[in-house]
Amino acid sequence: MQNEEKLKDFILDSIGEGVFTVDKNFRINYFNNAAEKITGYTREEVLNKICKKVFKSHNCCIKCPLALVIEKDDNVYDFESDICCKSGDKKIIRLNSSILRNESGDPIGGVVAFREVTDLEQFKREIEKDTQFHGIVGHSRSMQQVFELIEEISETDAPVLIQGESGTGKEMIANAIQQTSNRKDKAYIKVNCSVFPEALLASELFGHVKGAFTDAIKDRIGRFELAHGGTLFLDEIGEIPLQMQVKLLRVLQEGTFERVGDSSTRKADVRVIAATNANLENAIREGKFRDDLFYRLNVIPIKIPPLRERREDIPHLISHFLKKFSVVYKKEEKEIEPEAIDLLMKYNFPGNIRELENILEFMFIRTGGGQLISARKLPPHISNHKPDSGNHQPAQETSFTYGDKKAVIDALERNKWKKSVAARELGVSRTTLWRLMKQLDLD
Repeated sequence: MQNEEKLKDFILDSIGEGVFTVDKNFRINYFNNAAEKITGYTREEVLNKICKKVFKSHNCCIKCPLALVIEKDDNVYDFESDICCKSGDKKIIRLNSSILRNESGDPIGGVVAFREVTDLEQFKREIEKDTQFHGIVGHSRSMQQVFELIEEISETDAPVLIQGESGTGKEMIANAIQQTSNRKDKAYIKVNCSVFPEALLASELFGHVKGAFTDAIKDRIGRFELAHGGTLFLDEIGEIPLQMQVKLLRVLQEGTFERVGDSSTRKADVRVIAATNANLENAIREGKFRDDLFYRLNVIPIKIPPLRERREDIPHLISHFLKKFSVVYKKEEKEIEPEAIDLLMKYNFPGNIRELENILEFMFIRTGGGQLISARKLPPHISNHKPDSGNHQPAQETSFTYGDKKAVIDALERNKWKKSVAARELGVSRTTLWRLMKQLDLD
């Protein structure tokens, strides 16, 4: 028995997450190595002390995760809180909490596993405050309409079909739909339908029983069962083979399915969000996609505009990504010169936001600390680019009227006549703002 206890301690001391346990009176009776490293306390300093007097979290008296576990008799997952370390510093953590029970099933205390939130995670949270909608940058009218639609559908469980070119941020839109839905606290499972062959995709979505095929050495739960009560995001839905489309249609219509190799019918209460960069109407005409499945998925259609049709968002996206890279690479935040912004505004971005992010990362890496990012750091295909006169929409540098003198003056006054900041707010380059001021007789 003593050896078993030592083995348990060894295992808990080997994991990267902090772990502590409390008795029924919330007194700490176990504290692992990782908990010591994160908090700065030794186990001797905290044992037999009441946890809230040690960690002094703002949640201790308001929304204690251990109290929530006891009250609801259910585990708490991915709960964000803060703790006070021995040094006096506050740290943001994410934790899981559950009840500890004895052999008879009676509650004897609680256990908390926690980890420190990284700088990048904190950055993402801060960025969400600065952006318009759950971390998505979108000042343009077309994106504002998308945000409004997501808010309007927050109370429904109807299927959603997100369509847009590669790199437009379809998964971020799906995440925003989930975060605003009435299932936001339930399971959220993602599947990329394009990475699995047909036989394996059936197992991924619906599960299989032991012996269903050569490698089926045990029963497996599918993604629909895992997402029961929550949401399933099916990315690249246009890549699903026709035979699988029939099975998926049945789940959407009836809420039932069978595991591969099993005859028993199972139920799934799942909200489906699907996304594709393919033109499904063309796929239907070509016999590659079922029209009845399309209409089932397309109850709530959301179309994401490509970046070339929302150019007024480019300056805001540039600012967003430069902040991100300053955190990722632990360097001071950099600014980008107007000429570089002008060239980016004129480029058509076939790879959309993902391409813009990659370009800015390339430029950020090439620029030394404290330096202005110059147009010379642009990749050659951008600096040498000549706007085509094909089917793309002409570049729209701004969403306001050039003659709207009040909009320009208001932006300048709000930003104390700092032209670079005002230009960013207006969604134009600094050079364009100079031109506007000249046209409008503004000194």
